[in-house]
Amino acid sequence: MLAARSRALAHAALDEPLSDEEALDFAEAGSDALPAILEAAGAARDRAFGRRVTFSPKVFLPLTNLCRNHCDYCSYRRSPGDAGEWTMRPEEVARFVAAGRREGCVEALFCLGDKPETAFPAYRRTLAAFGQASTTSYLHHGAEVALAQGLLPHTNAGLLTDGEMARLKEVNVSLGLMLENVSPRLGEKGMPHHRAPDKRPEKRLAMIEGAGRLRIPFTTGILVGIGETRRERVESLLAIRRLSRAHGHIQEVIVQNFRAVAGVPMQHTPEPDAFELSHAVAMARLILDGEVGVQAPPNLSPGGTASLLAAGINDFGGISPVTPDYINPRHPWPHLTVLATECAEAGFTLRPRLPIYDRYIDRDGFLDPGLREVTRAAAARLAGVEDLSRLAAPPQPAARPAVEREERVQ
Repeated sequence: MLAARSRALAHAALDEPLSDEEALDFAEAGSDALPAILEAAGAARDRAFGRRVTFSPKVFLPLTNLCRNHCDYCSYRRSPGDAGEWTMRPEEVARFVAAGRREGCVEALFCLGDKPETAFPAYRRTLAAFGQASTTSYLHHGAEVALAQGLLPHTNAGLLTDGEMARLKEVNVSLGLMLENVSPRLGEKGMPHHRAPDKRPEKRLAMIEGAGRLRIPFTTGILVGIGETRRERVESLLAIRRLSRAHGHIQEVIVQNFRAVAGVPMQHTPEPDAFELSHAVAMARLILDGEVGVQAPPNLSPGGTASLLAAGINDFGGISPVTPDYINPRHPWPHLTVLATECAEAGFTLRPRLPIYDRYIDRDGFLDPGLREVTRAAAARLAGVEDLSRLAAPPQPAARPAVEREERVQ
């Protein structure tokens, strides 16, 4: 058993990812196997990406926090009338985008709850007051505002139909949806997705596959510590790999660790320890094909830069000099000069990147022709960036995305 595992890790480090059987075997490996797993994952990352680790300078646009799902770990979602609920007005979108351009951002991240217009008449009236027939139409408008400022939109709007994704592809360089986990067990009574109909694995997988058929550069990922087993994590990563190999559209996979928040059903649930997160990150690197990036958010692991790098990440995701992480507002972005220093101490160079990976820009069918010029202009702005000090002071957490608001449409 030990000899077979050693051979599998050596092969994964130098040649090809773990097979399904090998990956499932390592899901059951104990803590004594972690050093060898980490060493192989680090070697696989170095082979694919070298010692360069990236992030995307972004402005975070939480278009609405209304959501029809009730995930037990989420502090972002609201219903109309709840304290802290919001839907950004068009002028707020424009203001945020302009601030992002001034501060050197290249990504406009649009994020919102799942299918709010299917659940809330008040939200539908708000959209109508904005002159928008649907959330997709409002997202399309916001993306056009971002493009006019030279920012590249990336949208994570929860479940979307093929038609909605096709329309958003016209104005987005990439789309995203967290798979979270393929286990239907997490949707059973007493589990975190029991009251979240849009978190059923078959629905998430269907959308990710639809994005592949549409040739949309795509970001997905898993959540660690929400009640899943290590085997279920590995099964989730293998499912992502199958879709990636079928369509070639998965550009990066996020490994995101659960952080407990007061006031939600899982507020007293233990957070995943360093072993669980390192194991999940390393398994992602050893399972996914080399061109697929592995990302972990640095603000959810303060002081953990060296550990994340040792586990095989090549990317930190989006970091904003303009807006907080509205999904995890209690966890501010790291200062980039500090993060760059931590990377350097571990033997890595930190550099900015676009929200679309380079290999998709000229790949047939993956980027709308109307977006090529603005994409290349954004790439030119990042080329040769050495001084990260301008992006070194991210904002502190805020309770809502705007300061001057009129009464909402009810």
